[in-house]
Amino acid sequence: MADRKTVSIDVRRDLFGANDDVAALNAEMFREHGVRVFDIMGSVGTGKTQLIEAMCDRLSQQYRVLMVAGDLATRIDADRVGSHGVDTVQINTGTACHLDARMVRVALRGVDLSKYDIVFIENVGNLICPAGYSLGAEKKVVVVSITEGPYMIRKHPLTIKRSDAVVINKVDLAETLEFDVDALVRDIRAVDANLPVFRVSAKTGDGIDDLMAGLGL
Repeated sequence: MADRKTVSIDVRRDLFGANDDVAALNAEMFREHGVRVFDIMGSVGTGKTQLIEAMCDRLSQQYRVLMVAGDLATRIDADRVGSHGVDTVQINTGTACHLDARMVRVALRGVDLSKYDIVFIENVGNLICPAGYSLGAEKKVVVVSITEGPYMIRKHPLTIKRSDAVVINKVDLAETLEFDVDALVRDIRAVDANLPVFRVSAKTGDGIDDLMAGLGL
């Protein structure tokens, strides 16, 4: 039976000072335990949870995986990932539209990180706020979906600039929606010509192996 933990965070208290300072402490903690950590960002409905489920299905036979889920009030996403036999920690932020380094540090108190090889942090569903807060993760991965329309990159260039990789999800719907995925890639390249971009369908599994290879998993 997979472990499942829920933590309620009081966002009004600053226990560790400035976010970047705490993020540095988190990064050091992760290095000390030899765990690789990925901050998965994206709007509600882009398919972040399904993407993590797909990666966990492939990784859990070889690696020990922990999923940290950020949400305002529920643990729906954590329970979805937990159903795959993955340990989970839920952070309920109450009103905050993003996770910060302090929340992650508090939530991981009492968690033996030496038990894990990989930690996926699913940030609160929001394409704007999470980009501004480092959590101490190895990489920030932003998930966009073709169902968000053709202009989400142009509207949120700062999020792209602060990311280490972009996942374009739900490409299986491109033909039905008459969506030009290449145009979306060009918008990403206009922001950062060297940013890794992965075309993925978390539903069908297409592109998941390429994504994991690109992340070094």
